[in-house]
Amino acid sequence: MKTIRFGIIGCGLMGKEFASAAARWCHLVDPAARPEIVAICNRSEKPFAWFTENFPTITQVTHDYKALLANPDVDAVYIALPHDLHEQTYIDAIRAGKHLMGEKPFGIDLQANRAIADAIAKHPDVFVRCVSQFPFYPAVQHLGTMVEQKKFGRILNVQTGFLHSSDLDRDKPINWKRMIESNGEYGVMGDLGMHACHVPLRAGWRPMRASSGELKISSVLSNVVTERWTDKTRSEKTPCKTWDNATVLIHAHDPQTDNQFPWTLRTERIAPGEKNSWYVEVLGETMSAKWNSREANTLHVLDHQATGGAQNWQQLQTGYSPRYATITGGIFEFGFTDAILQMWAAYLHEMVTGEVPNSFAGCVTPDEVTVSHEIFTAALQSANG
Repeated sequence: MKTIRFGIIGCGLMGKEFASAAARWCHLVDPAARPEIVAICNRSEKPFAWFTENFPTITQVTHDYKALLANPDVDAVYIALPHDLHEQTYIDAIRAGKHLMGEKPFGIDLQANRAIADAIAKHPDVFVRCVSQFPFYPAVQHLGTMVEQKKFGRILNVQTGFLHSSDLDRDKPINWKRMIESNGEYGVMGDLGMHACHVPLRAGWRPMRASSGELKISSVLSNVVTERWTDKTRSEKTPCKTWDNATVLIHAHDPQTDNQFPWTLRTERIAPGEKNSWYVEVLGETMSAKWNSREANTLHVLDHQATGGAQNWQQLQTGYSPRYATITGGIFEFGFTDAILQMWAAYLHEMVTGEVPNSFAGCVTPDEVTVSHEIFTAALQSANG
């Protein structure tokens, strides 16, 4: 089996999730390649001990990401840094010839994203993809197969979103995701939006354009908490200018049927009652389906023809049936860490083989990321105009 030697730049929560997935690679059945963590980079030393104690393959520990990129023993990098650092680090990694898995949103704004896309175009031998794990749940993979098989007929309405309540607590100190300088003007859309865009964009659904060339998009953006404590001492407050919640209505087009439909995209950090809910709903003329991570192993399906027109939603229990085979029996349930493992399996599989089992079994492409930036930029313009 081919080994891909990885460096991790940004050893926070998601860096640890990737390393953990690499540690349980034996869970997969006959993968195309396996990752090996050989180098780590982080501004602070705090996470270094966890990595070096658990991964004896690590031979480079550094605060300088350029030193990591210069390491000839590193084949690929996972970069999980604040949005304002994406443009420079991603471009430097691509120019260094390192295959890249990057965190969303792939640049703090559309201009930064286009600079990254230009670097990718100039280095076609470098394999680049974006993180988004939720579509690798078996139920969502099943929904994707329904799209490929044109089960829905004419699309009538699509709703996708990512909602949680982490910022409902007004006493929570500010962090980089709540600062325009590091998170960007997209606010919550830059943080959560790619997850909500993944399935529709992979389905080929795209925003329509007006005769002026502008995307047909309208939005309502909300800055609910306008200031937060500067730190845990709660002695001083600082302005919090990023958008907490965003609802975006997209006039979308389906190339399979050449029809138009409304796509509602919601991203919210202040959503009472939501712990961390990712959802997708597709309503079609012949079939409909909906899924929410709160019921991770259940796909709700409405087959208008099979029920003779009766509006009866059926529950399809998907169990443990991932796209990339594992040792786990199908009777068991699938979870978040399993989705992380599947996403990384997809990344390495496509990198090594040049293909994926089907279109929904692949990671987010740079082109899809650029479309998401165009959506978020249009949403900002709508809110400001």
